[in-house]
Amino acid sequence: MIEFQSVTKRYDDGATAVDDLDLRVETGSITVFVGPSGCGKTTSLRMVNRMLDPTSGRILVDGKDVMESDPALLRRGIGYVIQHSGLFPHRNVLDNIATVPMLSGEKKPRARARARELLDVVGLSEELAERYPAQLSGGQQQRVGVARALAADPPILLMDEPFSAVDPVVRDELQDELLRLQAELDKTIVFVTHDIDEAVKLGEKVAVFREGGKLAQYDEPSKVLRQPADEFVAGFVGRDRGYRGLSFVEPGAFTLQTVPTTRFGEPLDGPTRDWTLALDEQDRPRGWLAPGTVPDGVVTQSALSPNGSLYLEGSPLRGALDSALSSPANFAVVVDGEGTFRGVVPSQTVLETIEGSKPERAADV
Repeated sequence: MIEFQSVTKRYDDGATAVDDLDLRVETGSITVFVGPSGCGKTTSLRMVNRMLDPTSGRILVDGKDVMESDPALLRRGIGYVIQHSGLFPHRNVLDNIATVPMLSGEKKPRARARARELLDVVGLSEELAERYPAQLSGGQQQRVGVARALAADPPILLMDEPFSAVDPVVRDELQDELLRLQAELDKTIVFVTHDIDEAVKLGEKVAVFREGGKLAQYDEPSKVLRQPADEFVAGFVGRDRGYRGLSFVEPGAFTLQTVPTTRFGEPLDGPTRDWTLALDEQDRPRGWLAPGTVPDGVVTQSALSPNGSLYLEGSPLRGALDSALSSPANFAVVVDGEGTFRGVVPSQTVLETIEGSKPERAADV
C-alpha cells in the first residue's frame, strides 16, 4: 500500500507542484494519475521512490515513511518505467533487463537467465535477446523497459507515461499487455498519463489532478465519467464521457443474426444482393463485399471494405457501439475469444440496448 498524507511539494522559486495531497493506493491495484501538463501527477509519482522529496507531509510504503529509507535501496525495490524506455544504448536486451538484479548482487548468469524468462512474460521473442535498443521498434523498447522494471520482482511498479511515445495501435497493444501482466503478477501499480481514455481503460482507481497540484477527484473510473466532482473534471473528461462510460456497461444478451458470407480466396457464386461478409479458412472476418459486387475471380482483400472494429462477444457496450458504427454494413461483427465469427448485431439493436441500459446505470450512481 502507498499512502500520501498531506503531501506538498514546493520549489525554491515558490511554485507549488503538489498541494496537500491525501491519497491511498491499495495493494495489488492499478491506480492512474491523470491531468493536464503541470498538474503535479509526475511529481507525485517521483516522490514515491524519492527521485524527489516532499516539502512537507509523509509518503508511506507498507506503513514505512520513504524518507526513512536510503534512496538507492528504496529504488531497487520499486520498478520504474518511463516514456522513452530509458534503456542503456550500449547494452543488449538481456543485459538491460538484468541490470537491477545485478546491482542487487545477483550473479550475471542467473540474472541473464531471469531476463530470458521475462522476454516471454512481456511478449518478446527470444531472438531479440542479443539486440541493442537501436535495433528495436518503439513498442519493443517499451516492453524491454517493462521487463527491466519487473526483473527484481518488485511489489510496486511506477509508470510515467510509458506508452505515450508509440503509435496508437502499438499503444493499445501495450495497454492490453499491461492488463494481462497485472492479472498474472498482481503488482501495486501507479501509472501516470494525460490521456483520459488510457486512464479509464487501465485504472481500478483514477486520480484526476488540476493545475496547481490539487487532487480534484479520486474514484473508480466509471464514477469519474458519470459523476465528475466539479466543472474542471467534467471539462477534462470531455463532452463524450457518456460514450466512454459505456466501457463499464455490460451488454444485454444480444440475439445474434446471420448475414450472407463467402470464403476469402474463393470465387463468388454470383453478384451479391446484400452486404456479404468474407471469412477466412478459420472463419475469421476479413471484410465486407458491398451489394451488387460482380464476380471477378476469387475474393481478394482489394475487393473488400474493412470490417470496422470487431466486437468480442460478452464485452462491454462501448465495443458493440464502436463495431456497429465503424462497419460499412451497419452491423456489429461479433467474434469469440479466438477471433472466430459468431454473428452480427444491427446498429439499431445496439442503440436500443444502450437506451435500455440508462435506468440501470442511473440506479448505480
